Amino acid sequence: MTNLSRRTLITATAVAGAAVALPLALPLPPAQAATRGNPRPSVIPALQEWDGGDGAYQLSAADTRVVVPAQDAGQLMGLARQLTQDIADITGLKIAAPRTAATGRSRPARGEVLLRLDPAARHTKGGQLYAREGYELKVTSDAVTITAPAYSGVYYGTRSLLQILLHDERRSRVPVGTAQDWPNYRLRGFMLDVGRRFFTPGFVRDYLRVMGWFKLNDLQLHLNDNEIKAPGGDWSKAYDAFRLRSEKSEWDGLAAPDGSYSRADWDSFEDTAALHAVQLTPEIDAPAHSRSFVRFRPSLGLDGGNSDHLDLAKPETTAFMKEVFEEFVPWFRSPEVHYGADEYTGPEAQYRGYFNDMARHVRSLGKHPRAWGSLTEMAGSAEGYDRDVTVHSWNNGWYGPQAAKADGYEIVNTNDGLLYVVPFADYYHGHGLDGRYLYDSWEPHVFPGKESLAPGDPALRGAMSAVWNDLVHATYTQQDVHGLIEKTYGTLAQKMWSGGSQSLSYSAFTALLRRGSLGPGLTTVTPTLAEPDQIAFGAPATASSGAHPSYATDGNPVTHWTSGSERGGPWLRVDLGEVRDVARVRIDWGSEHGRSYDIEVSGDGSGGGGGGWRRVAARRGFGQPGWDELEFGAEKARYVRVRGREEGRARWDVWSVQVFDIPDLARGKAASASSAETASLGAENAVDGDPSTRWASKYTDGEWLAVDLGEARTVRRVVLDWEAAAGRDYDLQVSDDGASGWRTVAERRGRDTAGVDVVDIEPPVSTRHVRMQGVKRQTTYGYSLYRFEVRG
Repeated sequence: MTNLSRRTLITATAVAGAAVALPLALPLPPAQAATRGNPRPSVIPALQEWDGGDGAYQLSAADTRVVVPAQDAGQLMGLARQLTQDIADITGLKIAAPRTAATGRSRPARGEVLLRLDPAARHTKGGQLYAREGYELKVTSDAVTITAPAYSGVYYGTRSLLQILLHDERRSRVPVGTAQDWPNYRLRGFMLDVGRRFFTPGFVRDYLRVMGWFKLNDLQLHLNDNEIKAPGGDWSKAYDAFRLRSEKSEWDGLAAPDGSYSRADWDSFEDTAALHAVQLTPEIDAPAHSRSFVRFRPSLGLDGGNSDHLDLAKPETTAFMKEVFEEFVPWFRSPEVHYGADEYTGPEAQYRGYFNDMARHVRSLGKHPRAWGSLTEMAGSAEGYDRDVTVHSWNNGWYGPQAAKADGYEIVNTNDGLLYVVPFADYYHGHGLDGRYLYDSWEPHVFPGKESLAPGDPALRGAMSAVWNDLVHATYTQQDVHGLIEKTYGTLAQKMWSGGSQSLSYSAFTALLRRGSLGPGLTTVTPTLAEPDQIAFGAPATASSGAHPSYATDGNPVTHWTSGSERGGPWLRVDLGEVRDVARVRIDWGSEHGRSYDIEVSGDGSGGGGGGWRRVAARRGFGQPGWDELEFGAEKARYVRVRGREEGRARWDVWSVQVFDIPDLARGKAASASSAETASLGAENAVDGDPSTRWASKYTDGEWLAVDLGEARTVRRVVLDWEAAAGRDYDLQVSDDGASGWRTVAERRGRDTAGVDVVDIEPPVSTRHVRMQGVKRQTTYGYSLYRFEVRG
């Protein structure tokens, strides 16, 4: 295999009162020395097929250029320019501007990255899915060629190329070989409720970019909605919003005053979606969830307007909704429009008339209709309902996939029990989806109960996760929502595109996901996935020179800090916010890497070049770009500094500086519990290092969770990350044998909030077994922990 990865680990050896960094791995051999059979490159979602060769293509500022054949320039030159910028963002290399090659060109010259369309390209296994979105990525030691039948395939090929570069230690090599790649399903989506909570245009554009990075292809924006229950039964006091803002005076007052999208905003969404191969599907939801329309036209609401339901007995109600669609559908470039049609409580015959009238109307406007599946609950059957509608099966009781398939509908899996996030609610997935379950057990054909379809069922178009912002008065931000989504976004993309073909453990997959992050070009959204034990994520940083030193700590692998040229080398200082235990530092060096430098720590950051600073590790003669890790045991510090000790002048380029806590002794160890709510919510989830998985007990007081550290270890701190089902009163206990002699080392009483609880064990204790012994719960549910960390 070609060795395209390197990691240098540093141990601390006392020298002159500090520590010296000693490499424990040989430097990376040159690409031409590679052995045969490059393994499949790391990409999310995984490549469907890979035929590995020898060696690697080496990116270089001097030779690399993106090229497009003349006949494809109209469709691909914009992508070529984007790829050129993306390469600069990911690698730090500024390559030449893209150019047009001769008509019919199918072979790249030396150094080129050739993007080309071949409408006749096909793949036997990929079939029509390959024809729609598949591609070939061919890499030789001299050049790269991406060929696809359609634009989306070429675009996805560029995302795979960029991910391969990002996962290379030097960010400059692509293994020789040929990939054939295509999706398992036509629709791979995400729905965002912007009706109940406004998300800025910058956020929407960024999410279109992120979707393209993960090869997701349908962003559905739920454009109107309202508070679920009227305060005191008075709907005039309920929150509602419609998010499109027409410039025509007759629509004044319809758009929400706290945030809406203009035609220019929408055009920017469409432009971004087109570049990143995403369909932007608008949803205007009625006849329920319609308080915005009732507020605008009170006479059209049920109960004299004191409702969030439209009165479908009045012909003018449907006529009004047709006018709404006529006004805004011309904005939409998508071939489809979602018209809602769920959870209506009025007469079924009136609902059926509206369902059919609006489906026909959407088609008359040149669009294909989509709707939420409600027919089992609303009508008992699909008799008399328009079948030329794509149905989102969101709940088995309202309209499950087996019934929808039997009735002849095309289906999208948007199952609430598996795929709904309601941020920070105590129902559905208030803290993000269950990543381990999704990775181990889910694919788009999987539904709860006995409703699953066969893999690849022709009636199943794909799947879509969803965020519903039901808690309209909660104070969370759009970045908070992103933090819930990011945990499993890559997992969903993997399972929708190529199923279980990653052939990685879940922990290895999530590590890959953290390294790949969200892709380049983001302006609003920032990453939230930190490495386990990483305590400098998002910490403020200062430096001796250069702009944006906090780029080194923002957790984004495509931002970097570059210093000025300084005698003896620059320095970069990280403020952890408080005195913390610090055990190691990892640096991701760019092309202008440090060669000689110290790691220094301080409690207060004083003393300039001396005083309060003490050296804990040193590096001399570091040889190349990439990761460098320095481990020095446990130190107490608030500030950590990388300080140059270069000969002469030096300039540094740093992708990231990561600072790590003392180890979590419980991670990956054997865990047990008094009970588990379900088999997928077992004790092992609390110690797997994944913040999106959790243990949950039965619904009784007195439940417990314990971990066996394997041998006696010194325990200094326990971290409990509670779900909403948290403990009010509980003890932390230790035992030498885990069977008897449990003794309490800390008590918690009267806690009334969920989230993280950090318990310092004073004095530290030596023990093998640690247990959380519940006394009383906060809720009627059981005890539920995302993390049970034992640090020492």
